[in-house]
Amino acid sequence: MSATSMRGGGAAPRRAKGRGPGGGVNTLPLLAPSVVLLLIWMIVPLAMTLYFSFRRYNLLNPMIHGWAGFNNFKFLFRDPALLHSLLVSVIIVVGVIVITVGLGAVLAAIFNQPFRGQGIARVLMISPFFVMPTVSALVWKNLLLDPVNGLFAAIFRFFGLQPVAWFSVFPLGSVMTILCWEWLPYAFLILFTALQSMDEEQLEAARLDGASPLDIFFSIQLPHMARAISVTIMIEMIFLLGIFAEIYVTTGGGPGFATTNLTFLIYQRALLAFNVGGASAAGVIAIILANIVSAFLTRSVAKRLEV
Repeated sequence: MSATSMRGGGAAPRRAKGRGPGGGVNTLPLLAPSVVLLLIWMIVPLAMTLYFSFRRYNLLNPMIHGWAGFNNFKFLFRDPALLHSLLVSVIIVVGVIVITVGLGAVLAAIFNQPFRGQGIARVLMISPFFVMPTVSALVWKNLLLDPVNGLFAAIFRFFGLQPVAWFSVFPLGSVMTILCWEWLPYAFLILFTALQSMDEEQLEAARLDGASPLDIFFSIQLPHMARAISVTIMIEMIFLLGIFAEIYVTTGGGPGFATTNLTFLIYQRALLAFNVGGASAAGVIAIILANIVSAFLTRSVAKRLEV
């Protein structure tokens, strides 16, 4: 018997270079550059936002500088525009999600039934989602909702009615209409894909039992889409909190502050009022709110996925 075997049954095999603890390939050296770059890309803007939120920094007057402490936040919380912008943000997010998810579920159930030209109809249904937000806003502003040359104005005049200046009379509703047009295809696509995975035999059994289309929708199809609806709400809410292009192109945040959400308020403070300190303070508030909403939605979706 060899000396090696007498000392404990043989020496432990050496771990090959480049392999992890479990014997697999160690991918840390491959992932490290991209992870470090991603962290820098995320942390540097966040750190600069936090830094400038506690300083006096005006782009027009370099003499206004120094440490401001919490004065930027105090001034911001005393500004009525902050509360109004938060209210506008909530109205936009909740309104658009309710409309797009509700209509998306109904349209998904309709498109799930075979009919002539179904493929072309699906393509037309999802096509608005691939239009750039700025282009969508320009199309709705100049071609559809314009009170002089818009399509809706021509329809109103055809029936002897007075055209409406939509962005002046119903500014927030007009912006939400554009957002619904943009996000309805996304909700439809996710929910329609969820319905495609449904067993057709279950629907046939319900029809044989005498269930009406409404019974099938509310009792079978809608519960089947519950997880997809949760994911759709989470993703839409995260993106709708940062809506900017549609407001900038159409109303410019007006009339007054009627369509000024939190994102547009930050733009106004930074690039219209040239107050980088106040804009950074508003940006910190936006970051905190976005993280709270994201954490809550992520937990809600995770619980539904575990069921």
